[in-house]
Amino acid sequence: MINIISLSSFSVFGYEISKETIDKLVVSIMSYLPKIIAAILILIIGFWLIKLINRVLRNFFAKKDYDITLEKFIADLVNWGLKVMLFIMVITQLGVQSSSLLAILGAAGLAIGLALQGSLSNFAGGVLILLFKPFKVGDFIEAQGQIGTVKSISIFTTTLLTAGNQQAIIPNGKLSNDTIKNYSAEANRKNVMTIGISYDSDIKKAKDILLAIVNKQEATLKDPAPEVFVANLGDSSVDLSLRFWAKNEDYWKLNFYVLEEAKVQLEANGISIPFPQRDIHVFNEK
Repeated sequence: MINIISLSSFSVFGYEISKETIDKLVVSIMSYLPKIIAAILILIIGFWLIKLINRVLRNFFAKKDYDITLEKFIADLVNWGLKVMLFIMVITQLGVQSSSLLAILGAAGLAIGLALQGSLSNFAGGVLILLFKPFKVGDFIEAQGQIGTVKSISIFTTTLLTAGNQQAIIPNGKLSNDTIKNYSAEANRKNVMTIGISYDSDIKKAKDILLAIVNKQEATLKDPAPEVFVANLGDSSVDLSLRFWAKNEDYWKLNFYVLEEAKVQLEANGISIPFPQRDIHVFNEK
């Protein structure tokens, strides 16, 4: 048998490696091994602690009545923050200088920030929405040309469910810097309905009919009381403004009922609802 240790050199893939080189490599590995073992232990213990902290945080939120979106945002932020700290600890344990690491992270952060300006804007917008709460999941809102019920609020986007059962995904950056109309912010909602009648019709009779339609519905709130008045004298109609209040959950059902019943009752009582007409005069020229 050949004693490899006694050889002064040997060949690996055609390259000559001396015994001194091997000895130095072994010494380096043995001196670096404790750091590697310590880094692995820190990694294992760190992941266990992060898992434990996440469980404690979830149990804490389960006992509190916080917004579910805010809970998810905080949980994700804590989770990723702890993982970044663990990464820095492991890298430092392996011998990388913390100052050098911070410089590298700073440069990388600057480069990533410049490349993802839009995403950072959406992230900041998501934080603002979660902090100031202009709306919450389940609210019916209008924003960025979209109308629908808020289905979810994430860090970067907000998802609306439209009346047509479609998802409208809006970037939080634009959403937080523009007008938001929240129809669910108040428990009650006012309906303003404009109904035109002909100039020959009895205004008082028409007003009484409209008020009767609204008042006989249980969904109509009695305080403030419904009212109707002449809002405008148009080119072809007298415009009556019917105003009444309802709870948010009853608003649309009552709106559609009153709109249909108004036409039926007004016409049944001889009050016509005019529509735009044009008279054409034909002249014969000889």
